[in-house]
Amino acid sequence: LLGAINTVNLVTSLRRTADTMQIVASNETAPPPPAERYDASQNANRPSPEPIRPFVRFGKNEADIFLSSNFFVVRFDANGNVVFTDTERTSTVTDEQAIDLARRAIAEQKQEGRIGKYRYSGSQNAESAEKTWVFLDVTNEVRGCLLLLTASFIAGTVCWLMMLLLTVLLSKMAIRPIAENMEKQKQFVTNAGHEIKTPLAIIQSNTEAMELFNGETKWSRNIKTQVDRLNGLTRNLLALARMDESEKKELTQVELSEIVEQTAEQFADAAEQKGIAVTKDISANVCCKAIREEIEQLCAILLDNAVKYTDPNGTIVLTLHKKDRHAVFTVQNDCSTLPAIDPDKLFDRFYRSDQARTQQSGGYGIGLSIAQGIVRSCGGSIRADYPAEKQIRFTVIL
Repeated sequence: LLGAINTVNLVTSLRRTADTMQIVASNETAPPPPAERYDASQNANRPSPEPIRPFVRFGKNEADIFLSSNFFVVRFDANGNVVFTDTERTSTVTDEQAIDLARRAIAEQKQEGRIGKYRYSGSQNAESAEKTWVFLDVTNEVRGCLLLLTASFIAGTVCWLMMLLLTVLLSKMAIRPIAENMEKQKQFVTNAGHEIKTPLAIIQSNTEAMELFNGETKWSRNIKTQVDRLNGLTRNLLALARMDESEKKELTQVELSEIVEQTAEQFADAAEQKGIAVTKDISANVCCKAIREEIEQLCAILLDNAVKYTDPNGTIVLTLHKKDRHAVFTVQNDCSTLPAIDPDKLFDRFYRSDQARTQQSGGYGIGLSIAQGIVRSCGGSIRADYPAEKQIRFTVIL
């Protein structure tokens, strides 16, 4: 708003200056006899007085504009000789200075321009070939624009600071219910996870006791399978709840190369059973600032995800390199059917590529969310992309 006001003021000032130049030039380019010019000492030559009206509706007439302007005029003949100077309307310029400024204006080879505090305009008489240069003092216009700009800057800064303070106060009030609700939700997940553990343990122990008396049956096997699945889901939910906690974690130097190598060995048998070839390109002595247990969990999640969703006889490629001051870890695997969504959506909680949400893959749909939470807690980033047809890649930067 202040910028618009200053812009309008500047445009209006420039237009007013141009109009004044035109009025002055029209009375000085081809000057009439002295008796017909505006002369403060000759009341008879003044325009007839106008009725007094509110100034907000009517501006100055041309005569008043001419009389109130500070200007000087220099006229040259066709040969470039000075034939006329008029410095009566200014007290700060002599005839010699006026001629010098006019020659500077001629040297600039422009019909209009500015020299110091004067705006100038040149026009030529078609009959006599004389060229008249009118110089108008625009000090008041420039000062007015600068004063408005300064006042706008001060007022804008003060108002912005007041609005900032008001916004901070109001935003805290507006966000407080949301923050409290989120905190309650996290607390609910934590409490529910701990509460679920007890009945699951009882169901597990009762099932095992029942098998001691009646032997193992398909129903007891199903019970134990679902109890194991619920235990895994509960652990993951609690892990997610811990990731959401905003408490500061103390990071230590972790040997990332060693962790990736060990994790790859742990999943070697599972990959071999599916005929999956695992290719490794792991640089030695790559370290990062993190929590060792969380980095181990991160690597396990990514490799488990790769083994789980790689087709039989497919390929998994692991790379770990140091780039600038970062450790870059990638896991790429073949996938016959890529998810029909943006790669970033893979990190959404409970997202499953199996839209029917069957238990064929054995996943919960929150592993990648946990991986994302671990990376963010370490100050890093993780992203997914499809580098080629039937290939998916996860890149971790720590």
